[in-house]
Amino acid sequence: MALIVLAACFSVWVSIYLKWCKAKNIDLLQSIAWNYVAASLWCAWWFKPDFAHLSWSATPWWVIISLAVVLPSIFWCLGQALNHAGVVKTEIAQRLSVVLSLLAAYVLFQEQFNHLKFLGIALGLAAVICVLLAQLKTGQTKPQQQNARLATRDLLLVWVGYATVDILLKYCSSLGLQFSLSLNLSFILAFIFVSIFVLYRRRRWQTQAIWAGLALGSFNFANIALYVKAHQLLKDSPAIVFASMNIFVVVLGLLAGVLIFKEKLHKLSVAALLFAIAALLCLAKAITQ
Repeated sequence: MALIVLAACFSVWVSIYLKWCKAKNIDLLQSIAWNYVAASLWCAWWFKPDFAHLSWSATPWWVIISLAVVLPSIFWCLGQALNHAGVVKTEIAQRLSVVLSLLAAYVLFQEQFNHLKFLGIALGLAAVICVLLAQLKTGQTKPQQQNARLATRDLLLVWVGYATVDILLKYCSSLGLQFSLSLNLSFILAFIFVSIFVLYRRRRWQTQAIWAGLALGSFNFANIALYVKAHQLLKDSPAIVFASMNIFVVVLGLLAGVLIFKEKLHKLSVAALLFAIAALLCLAKAITQ
């Protein structure tokens, strides 16, 4: 359980750190680029992917390239959502991306569903709707209304984007490609693509952004590594790992948003939080059946 708590802490810390980088005027795009340098190095050291037997012809490069484009794009959207919508709503949207992932598994991979999965998906969709409605109702003045529209867009992109990453990784696994190998290749290509974009925009590299990105990548990978390790140690209890991780992240995100960033919780936000926890519990219970 300690690993799950640590993984959840690192997940929320990434969000807090992104907001800190924004406050310090650190270039987010450059930080995202260098985040993948650290993540790829940690991934190679921790998971030890088998590069030696990589088949260039058999590798589904279109999936790897798609991941390399989606990963930094969604990281950018995450940073924007945190600034426009806050930590609480962003964490709920991020965690409930599992709803779209499950729907895709049902449609694309013919995964078997039971009534608890359908109920969990319905509750998850209700939570997402509450998050979006709560955000849209926060705007009173014109600047607030504009911020609300941007926040709604960013939350939707975070929700869809993280589900897309999960679907692409599952598809890679279904083709027989090692999880750690596909992840590492995606990290390397993501750094190359973002770096090219930075140079295209004729921006000079910020030393502060490089160090911030390396730290960000370390925090982000720690979240992934600890979560995978928890699944390995509790391989007979995947539901516990899934539910604990997601609920801890939502609750810690709530505490961080309210206590650190003084975010206000409206009725719809509270409803979204309750729906999200209920959805995650239903989905976790469905895993055991």
